[in-house]
Amino acid sequence: MYQREFDQKLKQSFPKAVLLYGENDYLVDYYIDTYIKKTDAKESMLSLYHDEWDFEQAKSFLSQSSLFGGTNLVVVKREKKIPKKELDILVELANKNEDNYFIYGYSGAAKDARSMQASFTDKKGGVWVRFFEPNVRDGVAILQQKAQQIKLDIDHYALQHLMLVLNNNLALCANELDKLAILGTKVTGKDIDRLVYSTAPLVTEQLLIDLFNKKPIISTITKLLETGEDEAALLRATQYFVNQIFLFHAYIKLNGHVDSAAILGYKLPKQIEEQKAQLALKVKSASLLKIYEHLLESELAIKKAPNTQKEVLLYSMLIKLQGYL
Repeated sequence: MYQREFDQKLKQSFPKAVLLYGENDYLVDYYIDTYIKKTDAKESMLSLYHDEWDFEQAKSFLSQSSLFGGTNLVVVKREKKIPKKELDILVELANKNEDNYFIYGYSGAAKDARSMQASFTDKKGGVWVRFFEPNVRDGVAILQQKAQQIKLDIDHYALQHLMLVLNNNLALCANELDKLAILGTKVTGKDIDRLVYSTAPLVTEQLLIDLFNKKPIISTITKLLETGEDEAALLRATQYFVNQIFLFHAYIKLNGHVDSAAILGYKLPKQIEEQKAQLALKVKSASLLKIYEHLLESELAIKKAPNTQKEVLLYSMLIKLQGYL
């Protein structure tokens, strides 16, 4: 089911076993916190996050009677799937005792969670809930609720601006609201510009990764420009990224392996190093030469163009660059 239906269900009763997943980490955490508060199990719950997962421990916890007549709440958060046999046992145990609850916040790919839904059917005493990345309207509504809870005076437009600056990341937005509440005054868009660090550099990096992977990029470019990133900054970021890809490409060709410390002078995290290496291996040397020439021509065109034309030239530059890959 989806969030609205789940909210209606919670008004009647709290399901004994719940699978939470999707593209909205904030709402997964929000409903986990809702269960913790509802069951008053903060001090007695068993939380098993990521590598802490232990089926026997979870099973044993739900099998025992509560020592002080409270709630046996098991909360699991991890990217890896729990085998169906284990899920079925935990869901069954959660339903055997009125004081038992089992919450599974799955942070892996949403498509991989579908196979686990069968363990959380209504017939088995469970429920699964999928969340989606919020649109601006839904995101602002969630943040308004958060602002009211912490007694922060902030209007609709400032919340919209906050979501734009933080790339619709509700978890980051909620954290920033907690910090802004310290001001003790009404918060405006100017306060957000002054005090909130934009995630634009991270979005720019993802844009360029998507570009080299030949994924859609138009909406991301638009989002970056709306957050205040200018064409010159995006051009420089593109040039820097392409230069890194060229260095990785050349080093791997000469040495047969990747070593970011030797290439850049500092060691990248392994995941990022491998990602850059994969992108570098995809592109041909001849294509890189064309891309360099295209960037030089685009730089001159953007610098000479009137401000009204710079945005169009940036879109054109990136779309044409993707065509060389």
